[in-house]
Amino acid sequence: MECVIFIGIQASGKSTFYKERFFKTHMRINLDMLKTRNRENMYLQTSIETMQRFVVDNTNPTVEERKKYIDACKNKGFKIIGYYFEPDYAESIKRNEQRTGKEYIPEIGIKSVMSKLEVPSYEEGFDEIYSVISSEGTFRIEKQP
Repeated sequence: MECVIFIGIQASGKSTFYKERFFKTHMRINLDMLKTRNRENMYLQTSIETMQRFVVDNTNPTVEERKKYIDACKNKGFKIIGYYFEPDYAESIKRNEQRTGKEYIPEIGIKSVMSKLEVPSYEEGFDEIYSVISSEGTFRIEKQP
């Protein structure tokens, strides 16, 4: 079983990447959709209890924010995989400007996440870490040693 954790600023391509790579195989846990941490926790616990592969499609910028998912899965037989979306602030702003309604993120929100973004490390408990570089609608993935 897999716990996949996305890490990156808003409008960096995380949800598009999920749809392209994981839609058919992994449940999506996304705070934007679930609206509350309580609902998110319920989906997380159910995924773990039922041994369902899942992706946490949130920004998860800090070690502390990722710890909750890693701790919940580490001794439950899940492989923990991180996908770090290399930040491209200008490109994310450009993508964000194409959003409408509640999907649009105020620039201050993107700046805030960017300022606290911490590169993931194996010391956190990841079994694998990948860097994702988004360019012109395609994704390049590099496994971190």
